[in-house]
Amino acid sequence: MEPSSSSETCNSQKRKNIDLTAHEKAKRLKTVQDGEELLECESSSRPPRISVLPGHLQQPITVNELMELLHYAALGRTGGIKQPSWCRLLHQRRIKAINVVIVEGLTQSHFYKHYLSLKHLRKNYSTRVTFTPSSTNLVSAIFSNKLPESDVLTLNQRHNGSSLNSGLHRALRNHPVITKFGTQRKGLTAYTLPQEEMIRRHFPVKGMPGYEEFVCTESVDCVTNNSPLYGLDCEMCLTEQGNELARVSLVDSAGNCVLDELVKPQRQILNYLTKFSGITAAMLRPIKTTLRDVQAKLRTLLPSDAVLVGHSLNNDLMALKLIHQHVIDTSLMYRREFGQKFKLKVLAETVLKRHIQTEEKKGHNPIEDAVAALELAQYFIRTGPLQVVELHLEELWGYTIDEDSPDCAPAPTPSLRFADILQTLGRSVTYLGKRSDITLALSNQQWHNSDKEVLASFRRKTKCAFLSVLQFSSILDHLKGCFPAQEHQHQKLFASLQEMCVVYAGPFPAGISEREVRQLLRCCGPVRKIRMLNTAFRVHAEVEFELLEGAVLALKTLNGLHMQGQPIKVQRPVNESTLDLDLTLDVLMEDSNHIYAVKLKPRMAECITVSEKVNGHTLEAECSGVATVDTLPSAEVNGQSLQPTNTKSKLCEEIISETFNPFGTVERVLLPAKPGTFLRHANIEFETSEGRHAALSASDELLKRGYLVCPSLTPPHLSSWVAMATACVGTDNEADGVKDMTHMHNSPQDQEMDLMMARLDRHLKKLFRSLSDGTLSVVVLPGHISRHGSLPGLCLMEVKQAS
Repeated sequence: MEPSSSSETCNSQKRKNIDLTAHEKAKRLKTVQDGEELLECESSSRPPRISVLPGHLQQPITVNELMELLHYAALGRTGGIKQPSWCRLLHQRRIKAINVVIVEGLTQSHFYKHYLSLKHLRKNYSTRVTFTPSSTNLVSAIFSNKLPESDVLTLNQRHNGSSLNSGLHRALRNHPVITKFGTQRKGLTAYTLPQEEMIRRHFPVKGMPGYEEFVCTESVDCVTNNSPLYGLDCEMCLTEQGNELARVSLVDSAGNCVLDELVKPQRQILNYLTKFSGITAAMLRPIKTTLRDVQAKLRTLLPSDAVLVGHSLNNDLMALKLIHQHVIDTSLMYRREFGQKFKLKVLAETVLKRHIQTEEKKGHNPIEDAVAALELAQYFIRTGPLQVVELHLEELWGYTIDEDSPDCAPAPTPSLRFADILQTLGRSVTYLGKRSDITLALSNQQWHNSDKEVLASFRRKTKCAFLSVLQFSSILDHLKGCFPAQEHQHQKLFASLQEMCVVYAGPFPAGISEREVRQLLRCCGPVRKIRMLNTAFRVHAEVEFELLEGAVLALKTLNGLHMQGQPIKVQRPVNESTLDLDLTLDVLMEDSNHIYAVKLKPRMAECITVSEKVNGHTLEAECSGVATVDTLPSAEVNGQSLQPTNTKSKLCEEIISETFNPFGTVERVLLPAKPGTFLRHANIEFETSEGRHAALSASDELLKRGYLVCPSLTPPHLSSWVAMATACVGTDNEADGVKDMTHMHNSPQDQEMDLMMARLDRHLKKLFRSLSDGTLSVVVLPGHISRHGSLPGLCLMEVKQAS
């Protein structure tokens, strides 16, 4: 079904009992197909969601159009990025992360061939659109796709107040602090260490080898700029095992000490390290507190969103045998060249103007050190990296800037690449998949040999990157070398899709014409073609509908009709390709978010009695459509004479909404748009499932008003199953030849593919569950290009909501 480009003028009488409030409410999300903005009158507390514009549902998207969505989701209007031309993402500011999964080797036809096996994909991704295959590396295209220069300039100006590093002295542009953190003040989350850096800096991380016996604090997945900071410092003694914990101190964000405990090491002490630790044998002699006791106290004291601050904090956590997800290390904040670190004592004296660890004191005071580290972090966050560098450039980094020296070199042109821009803004990016030649720094890549390893690696991450791209390649490895056979399988699938839209009808009265049969059958939906089957005594017809819904309604409404006193039987063809049809229809009905409806002409409506069930189910769905039936010139149906009439049922969005709003608010109406024809059917989406259920349960009432309804079965992004089939099968002769293939049993290769697709679906389900709420999840089946042509892919999109 093709949506209309504009609503038709509707001259029919409006019903008096219209719920105008509901009608106005239904219009709040109405989209305009010429690219105008979607009306967003909803509460700002609504979660983000995505929908494809009606005029673009049947148009395949390209890599560049996919990038439009990713750019907008990441940067939004505040970054100078416009809404995508083909879809709308509402409440973009609430997007927390973006996750893209590319399943190499799969096409759109794979998805529908294995539709029953892909339970997670078909149920949890409500938005689908056909994807145009490309010969470019899709992963690299995502990271390296360039934004327009004007957008980048706008973005930089909004982010920094001016172009990135514009006007910055040349001596500061390569300063280690500026290179790492930029010039602008940011919240504390900009300085918490990502998991990759924690691993590289030898912090204990959950799931990494060597830390199996470490205790984990109870931490939330993500912290905010308002999360509390806690300063931590430990002192150690040398034992037979090495350095072991002897004292731990914890201070809150106000610098108040909330924990200061001496700890009895488990092993025999070889050296108390009193000069540094301040610990003596006399101090530890009466102590009974163990490492386990301290771990338990810390887990109790630390809130779930606490951020631990320390200087070389990895050493303290190793001594505590404690894993904490969110940390700030001041030795990595105040960076020096070539990876060198400032001592805490030096930073405290220079920045805080405070003397710690002085000679007259016997060892370090961990409370004092914890407070110093905490205040250094708070000062850096409050002041911003540029001012910190400018204020302490000579004292800490040992050089000054000659203000009189000419420095007219322009600032370097900022990179236009998507990944570079995100990283400049402090948002991490990562790629997980097979080793590949992609445009991304190696430090942001993780290579794995199997989909299972990719999934496990992603799920181990306690702090996920803002933009993560995962590549699943196992199915591609299976398909390599057998693409010619796969193309035959695609043709076999397309022929099967066609047969799902076919019914046999008859017997008809002798002398009936194809035109008269078409006039009768198209009351259920548009008819693609009719083949008359004439025998010596009776006339039947093979009818192929454009929409799967048309075939279902024909079976439901026309079977048993009497035409000129003779009953008509409507039935499906029975062969191997239709054996699982009932099961497929059941699943399509359950997964549908729409209902399909056609509008009958008055005399035809009087002839038809609708059964309450389709495929054994009480009618339930979320959309409705309307069709009209041209009457037969001189035929009788169920005793009623169907005379020619000039009455033409023009339908428009307004009248459909008025008709169906009493059942529940209509959110969107998709109308056919074929020049020269009247609007005969539509798909309708209700705001809630209750509205869909109410409309389908009222099929008898709607029939009295001339409407046939059933659950929508054709995926909204396909104009019809048949259109998908004929686009790849080709001519009718070719289709007839391919139909012979549908009577072959599944090969062992087909069965193996079924198992692989089910395994893929389980992987994607686990991945989706591990995503944080507010993540835009995109799954791309990239399609296939060969010398025989291309097979379209599929793009599935959903914003994960709170469960």
